[in-house]
Amino acid sequence: MSSGIIGLLAVVAVVVIGLLLLISCVKIVPQARAMVVERLGAYQATWSTGLHFKVPIIDRVARRVDLKEQVVDFAPQPVITKDNVTMRIDTVVFYQITDPKMFCYGVANPIMAIENLTATTLRNIIGDLELDQTLTSRETINTKMRASLDVATDPWGIKVNRVELKNIIPPAAIQDAMEKQMKAERERREAILRAEGEKKSTILVAEGNKESAILDAEAEKQAAILRAEAQKEAKIREAEGEAEAILKVQQANADGIRFLKEAGADEAVLTIKSLEAFERAADGKATKIIIPSEIQSLAGLVKSAKEIIE
Repeated sequence: MSSGIIGLLAVVAVVVIGLLLLISCVKIVPQARAMVVERLGAYQATWSTGLHFKVPIIDRVARRVDLKEQVVDFAPQPVITKDNVTMRIDTVVFYQITDPKMFCYGVANPIMAIENLTATTLRNIIGDLELDQTLTSRETINTKMRASLDVATDPWGIKVNRVELKNIIPPAAIQDAMEKQMKAERERREAILRAEGEKKSTILVAEGNKESAILDAEAEKQAAILRAEAQKEAKIREAEGEAEAILKVQQANADGIRFLKEAGADEAVLTIKSLEAFERAADGKATKIIIPSEIQSLAGLVKSAKEIIE
């Protein structure tokens, strides 16, 4: 009976081992990943996303590969510019595995290979540039490095999508000189801006004075015009008043003469009245009065008549 139990346990053990072995042969590859499978040490296949089965014992998953874009930050590398300035530059490389098989069998240590390749490529590019060009040509350097690394890493199943210069660290003496230069440049710009401000202020003041003078002259002109118009209006009104007064005097004289004539006054009376009108017209201001000849002949008569009237 004991031997029967032993046999049963052996069967159960075999079944369990078989199930475990069968389960280990089922592989599920997640999204954005791949598996490189070898059979008896040789490359067999590359499994992509999904459910896969491998032959027990003789097949094995040699490597699991991440197909997402990855980033690696390399330590600063010493480089020498064309004008013999030594500086340190660290780079950031964005890469993606496009061929898992070539990635596994193309190079022993892909990351180290990319780092060394990045350092040598960077030295070659910076060696053709001077210090100022290096500091102002980041985009050009990035483009050249990406193109060079992409070509070099293609046999390894790696695609370099982007390369960035993270930091450019010049020597301390160069940094001090650059800071002094920047300070001098800022002071120069400040002086220029101050001078331009003073110039604009002077121009604005001059323009303001000019406009004020123009306005004052215009105001004086308008005032002179108004004064002249007022004087003109006053003279016109004075002349109109004098003319109206003379007209009223003449009208009164004409009315008196007409009244005398209507009353039957003779020619002598009319002549006297005319002389009186000449006398009032002179008003003591005229130095010479021209009297018609027909009135002069009656001067004596006028004098006598005036004495009688008085």
